[in-house]
Amino acid sequence: MRPTLILPKEEVGRVVRVVDADTYDVLAGSVVYRVRLLGVDAPERDQPFGQQAGESVARLLTPARQVLLGRRGVDLYGRTLATLRLPVTGGPALALDSLLVVRGWGWAWDPRHRIPGRAAQQASALAARRGLWKCGAVGVLTPRQWRQFNYKNKRRYGVGCTW
Repeated sequence: MRPTLILPKEEVGRVVRVVDADTYDVLAGSVVYRVRLLGVDAPERDQPFGQQAGESVARLLTPARQVLLGRRGVDLYGRTLATLRLPVTGGPALALDSLLVVRGWGWAWDPRHRIPGRAAQQASALAARRGLWKCGAVGVLTPRQWRQFNYKNKRRYGVGCTW
């Protein structure tokens, strides 16, 4: 019989480093977790709009700001798969993945359609041309597509719609 790993529902922590818009180092208790945010896929750091997306998140996640970390497992790269929520005075905590999608800094990732309104959040960002949707949807590559490009193609594709 395999032992069961019981994870706490949510724990308080703080982001000590923003690796890119959907990957962070989070200090919770006395442990630093490399966290891959669930529910969103954001541009790679070297991808068009990747740096702006990362900087947008870094402005939200100042070192003093507390976050609620909900660990859900580990991915193939050893990163903790998790949700992050930002406590708000007098209101419910905001899900960081939703903020990224609404602000246009990431693609909604909800393959099993468990998050109500997630597709609508992305459609709203696209219609308003926020973030990576600034120049519309034509030519916008997902991070998965971007990683498949070689250096030459990345340089060629990186020219065009600029911030």
